Amino acid sequence: MPEVGSRKARAAQTRAALLDAARRLFAERGYLNTKITDITAAAGRATGSFYEHFADKDQLLKALMAELEDAADDRLAAGDHPADHDLTDRTQLREHLGIAWSVMRAHRPVVVATFQSMIAADPGSGRAWAELVERTATFREHLEWLRGRGHPVAGDDPQLVAAAMGAMLSTLNHAMPADADDARVVDAFTDLLLYGLAGPRDAS
Repeated sequence: MPEVGSRKARAAQTRAALLDAARRLFAERGYLNTKITDITAAAGRATGSFYEHFADKDQLLKALMAELEDAADDRLAAGDHPADHDLTDRTQLREHLGIAWSVMRAHRPVVVATFQSMIAADPGSGRAWAELVERTATFREHLEWLRGRGHPVAGDDPQLVAAAMGAMLSTLNHAMPADADDARVVDAFTDLLLYGLAGPRDAS
């Protein structure tokens, strides 16, 4: 039995080494320019070991995304997050955007890799839309709550608005330099969504 445990431990170490190497290479080269052989070489593992854990590079990326989603869930669970958050309140909107942005920046290589993989997919596959809808479910739920209380939602389509918010955040994260002022970015994005092109409402 100790030998079985030892094999499992080595397998877990190899898997972790492959994920860590992929994360580093995605940060340096991007997803599309990183080959499986690059990952195994950076991890100090034989190429064959990759396929003992992942069917392909896309499956490895999904494993990295699962880690990111767990981190996001932990951030939400650590605070008070009822379904009735009012995204028309600047403080609450900024809090939501701040959490999303901080998780995306902390896991930027993975988020950028996912973005690159998504836009490289066959446009007719519907993959990009399906993934965007799935990853913006929290925003959609809050917008649906607002609509249920009689608050108008752009186009009367919470899913579309939530997806647009997620798409803007993803593209901004992809383009924004690593040393960007995150607080300034979140403030600007908050005000863009809150006021739109019409500008701030007259407080009087």
